[in-house]
Formats: sequence, C-alpha cells, structure tokens
Amino acid sequence: MRTLIPTLVFLVLASYCHGQVERDKALHFLGGNLFGLAGAGIAKQASEGNRIWTFVGSVAGSTLIGLAKEAVDAGQRENGWDNDDLAATVLGGVTVGVTIDLFSKKDDKKRLRGRYSQLDLKKKKTFPYPKSEFVVWDGNLPSLNTLGLSYLSL
Repeated sequence: MRTLIPTLVFLVLASYCHGQVERDKALHFLGGNLFGLAGAGIAKQASEGNRIWTFVGSVAGSTLIGLAKEAVDAGQRENGWDNDDLAATVLGGVTVGVTIDLFSKKDDKKRLRGRYSQLDLKKKKTFPYPKSEFVVWDGNLPSLNTLGLSYLSL
C-alpha cells in the first residue's frame, strides 16, 4: 500500500502533464530517444565502453537528427525552424544517455559492460546472402492472382 498510492498519484499527475505537451514535441522527444540510443551504441562500441563517450554519443546522435530535421523544416514554406522542437529532440538524447549511465553495469575501470546489439564493429564479418532465383513459367511472368497479391482475390 505504501507504493501503490504514490504510484497512482504519479500516474494521475503524468496524465495531466501529458495533456500539456504538444504532440509534435512528444514525437521529437521520441525521435531523440531513438537516435540517442543509436548514437550511444555506436559511441560505446567505438570507445570500448567509456561512460563519458557513450553519453556524448547519445547527445550527439539526437542533436544531429534534430538539426537535420529543423534544417528540412526551415526550407518549407508553411513550416519553419523551431528551437523548441530541437530542444525536445536533444532532451530525448540526454534522457537516454542518463538512463544508460544509471542502469548499465560497470566494470572495474567504470566502463560499461554488455552490448546493445550483437553487431561487433571491430571484427570484419562477411554475411552470407541467400541465393534466390527468378522463376518464369511458360515464358510469362506470374499474375498477381497466382502470387496471392491481388486485391480482387480477397
């Protein structure tokens, strides 16, 4: 009961706060989260788990995508550069960087352990590609009905 009441109060307050944020800013924050996570993963692999570079990679990834998006918006007639959108995007990257730093396990040198993905950038791997063939029946291509892609076959 001690944790239930504060949790319910937090959820009620969060629902009221969510109504105050524009949908566009929330989408920018989410985009900053995603690109911040990608930047943190790349920086972690490149720096061999250095916490500071992982955080910098997270902020840099979200900043780059925020600047790119606002540059595209500035070129549109009905849209323009919005510093609030850029701030929401960078804040998404900062949030991811702090979260990774708080919840990641560290080794003796205070470097991050574990992986975000199975991709190892230091090793050169060759990926086998499946061999595919293009099949032609009786000199004609198959129809959409044969492939099951026709809208009328439903």
